Amino acid sequence: MSIDRIVLAFAGSMIILSLALSYFVSPYWLALAAFVGVNLFQAAFTGFCPLALILKKAGVRPGMAFN
Repeated sequence: MSIDRIVLAFAGSMIILSLALSYFVSPYWLALAAFVGVNLFQAAFTGFCPLALILKKAGVRPGMAFN
């Protein structure tokens, strides 16, 4: 699995987790979904993604977007 796929899977799972927590616990958990969305948006323009840097240092195979 490449860095790109891991980043997208992680972001999607964080958004789903945020939605579930906001429904069952507190609506303040929607801030997590907003943070993930803003981070994905800025990564699309800058190419900077903290998770991608961590995965790259861990030796995960790079993909097309985060190399």
